[in-house]
Amino acid sequence: MSSSLGALQIADWRRRVFGLYAGVRQLSVQSPESGHELWRSGRDELFAGHPSSPLLPDDRAAFTGLPIAAYDPDWRFEVEVHRAEHPLRITVDTGTDGTVPFDLVGTVRLPYLGSLDVWHLGNYGGGLFLPVKDALAGRMGGTYGGGRYLLDTVKGADLGPGVNDDTLILDFNFAYNPSCAYDPMWACPLAQPGNTIGVEVPVGELYNSDVHTAEMRTAELHNAELSSGEHYNGGLYTE
Repeated sequence: MSSSLGALQIADWRRRVFGLYAGVRQLSVQSPESGHELWRSGRDELFAGHPSSPLLPDDRAAFTGLPIAAYDPDWRFEVEVHRAEHPLRITVDTGTDGTVPFDLVGTVRLPYLGSLDVWHLGNYGGGLFLPVKDALAGRMGGTYGGGRYLLDTVKGADLGPGVNDDTLILDFNFAYNPSCAYDPMWACPLAQPGNTIGVEVPVGELYNSDVHTAEMRTAELHNAELSSGEHYNGGLYTE
């Protein structure tokens, strides 16, 4: 595949994801469950048939749908963003996208779950980024070991604001796995300590390791190292 063709296919993937989330936000005003069903079916369609699907060829041939839990309204929140008192920047070497800076916007506080950091992508495109790693991470039938994404607005994953300007809609039913959960060619920015909670989150996209190759475990360990900052070169550090 030529690089120009690949770029056009990725652009089309992004365009479709933006359109999908626009439809989700519209439906969710009246029925978040209907928005979730649109999201589930839309992601299944993209993963099954789009040229930029992160599924490896063997996994795509056997694909019957992503392992997404049934919608549970108890996991939907409208939360205030408490602004960070001091500036903080982290940089992540993603390999595929180079070194990516993230600036701390603030934190959100969730009933019974604790707090999560909200980040702003510090280079071209901007956008909010909110990953989460829960107590099911890395467990059989649980969630991806490196964590999942709740928001990544530069790539379209955006459930919109709440009633007030300083609030966000966070719905864990829409938590999804990063591309590196499916294809080891990707190195993704994953959940930091401020985005890790000690509570099991059994909703959203789960991680069925039975349908992935052994390479997936290698990718998971590699990306967990990137996230932890254990490797100074090619890892994460604070400025």
